[in-house]
Amino acid sequence: MAEDETRLERGRRFRRDAFGDEIIARMAEDTSSINRRWQAFITESAWGECWSDPTLSARDRSLLMLGMTAGLGRADEMEGHTRFAMKNGLTPAELEAVLIQIAVYCGIPAGNMFAKAVQKATGTP
Repeated sequence: MAEDETRLERGRRFRRDAFGDEIIARMAEDTSSINRRWQAFITESAWGECWSDPTLSARDRSLLMLGMTAGLGRADEMEGHTRFAMKNGLTPAELEAVLIQIAVYCGIPAGNMFAKAVQKATGTP
């Protein structure tokens, strides 16, 4: 992390690393005068502050995100966070263990939601 890099610049770098150029380009196309400030806020706070903080590894943060996303019932974000978790080093066996943990502590419907996201993210039937 460069000392002269702003949180927004750092956030843009981390977000691009997480989602790739294609998704970032799509996000830029969807940015309007209504949500421009919102997108900058997300990039600066979530990615430039939280995800770039070296106190926790990206792998650990991914584990937390999977649990929190499942617990909140955010099916719309689960597949993307699963892909990012795999990019951050989680293995299929670890994803399966996360699935069981989610189902036990968040409920079977949350487990089902996560199982579908893992299938989509890994391309397994």
